[in-house]
Amino acid sequence: MIMEWDGQMLVIERIGTDGDVRRAMAAIREWDGRAAAIGLGGIDRYLYVGGRRYVFRQAERLARLAHKTPVVDGSGLKHTLERRVVRQLAEDPQVALRRKNVLLVSAVDRFGMAETLVAEGCRVTFGDLMFGLGIPVPLHSLQTLNRMGHVLGPVVTQLPIHWLYPTGQRQEQIRPKYRRVYRRADVIAGDFHYIRRHLPERLEGVWILTNTVTREDEQLLRRRGAGGLITTTPEWEGRSFGTNVLEAVFVAMAGEPPALLGSGRNLYPDESFYHYWLERLGVRPRITCWGAGVD
Repeated sequence: MIMEWDGQMLVIERIGTDGDVRRAMAAIREWDGRAAAIGLGGIDRYLYVGGRRYVFRQAERLARLAHKTPVVDGSGLKHTLERRVVRQLAEDPQVALRRKNVLLVSAVDRFGMAETLVAEGCRVTFGDLMFGLGIPVPLHSLQTLNRMGHVLGPVVTQLPIHWLYPTGQRQEQIRPKYRRVYRRADVIAGDFHYIRRHLPERLEGVWILTNTVTREDEQLLRRRGAGGLITTTPEWEGRSFGTNVLEAVFVAMAGEPPALLGSGRNLYPDESFYHYWLERLGVRPRITCWGAGVD
């Protein structure tokens, strides 16, 4: 894809590896020094939970293969962007997110969204154990999520990513599960591959808050009765790109990655970098209503 943004010409290429780590390694080596930035997709490099940062071993190994080109995973942008989006949706009369019942399928990789949903008065169910580990136990408080994150963070970040996240052809499989938890939600939020993984046959007016969806994904949601779709990132050529792509765009346009603040486990990227580029490029969520709003 070739596009012009803020007076700069960008060439964005999506290179799928179907979950094959060796192919991903080869692609990073090939583009190191050739691309202005590389955005890792389908794998997180970092988790930010309660002020701490945890590093995924497998993603870190991939990122370190690049010696010249900055490698990002979108986690820093997610932490900033999704807070902004939730605040905007709380004030949006069409969505009226405040005090709704929200199922956040995975919160440890979206802790900024989790905190802001709670701050806006939403009744949030956190699905990390269910969707990430297959344990049928919903969580209902940030305190519990925090404790779980600090206990499991050092462990799960050492596991192969395919143990935790659907990759390759597994992303296309839908096995309905946790119907009661889905039914209670006015809004289902989080990573779309997790949302899709156990999607019920009917959604009946539920709004979906996510990103990285295709037109086929939108058609699937409409067929199942979703009330609307909100993507935190803009749409380009029929696909709302993930935060990894958008963060890579920011880094490419800036000519360098954001500065890191703090130290040790509390190391985190400078949020002012993301705020600057979000404002400069006018990034706004995309809101599509297919039926009645959330009652």
